[in-house]
This record gives sequence, C-alpha cells and structure tokens, in this order.
Amino acid sequence: MAFQDKTLKCKDCGEDFVFTEGEQEFYAEKGFENEPARCRSCRDSRKRSREGGESHPQREMHEVVCAQCGITTEVPFKPRNDRPIYCRECFNANK
Repeated sequence: MAFQDKTLKCKDCGEDFVFTEGEQEFYAEKGFENEPARCRSCRDSRKRSREGGESHPQREMHEVVCAQCGITTEVPFKPRNDRPIYCRECFNANK
C-alpha cells in the first residue's frame, strides 16, 4: 500500500498539520485505524498534562496507620474501617 503525505486539521488548535508517509506506515504497522486528530504540539501538551502538569490538582492523601507494621503512612483513598490498610512495603510483601 502506497502512502502519501496528508494535510489534516488539529481538533484542538485548528491548525493544519502533515500526517507523513512514515507516520501512516507506523500507524498501519501498529494496527491503528484512526488518523491522528491533533498536531504534534497539541499531542505533546496533552501528554505533559496527563503526566502531572499544573492543570491537574494534587491528589488528596489520607494519613493511616499500617495494619501490619504500625507505621504511619499516606494513601490516596479515604480508608474504611472494614478493611486493613497497609504501607507500601507491607502491601508489596503480602502480594
């Protein structure tokens, strides 16, 4: 299958960008069925925001005491009294 460069419009910024032959070959090899909807800079921007950019609020942490070793630790969920909570080390040891 012969690929040719295509000009697409970014759904975020509205700018035109080129979907190159090489990118199309890569998409075909990976089995991707849809063309990219965003330009490179908008894709990179979304990726950075998912990886802890300023646009995401800090996760609320809750202080708990480990049910196994007794140290104080923090967990990213509100603990319930019906289940034991473990620190990272004890949790990994009990896997």
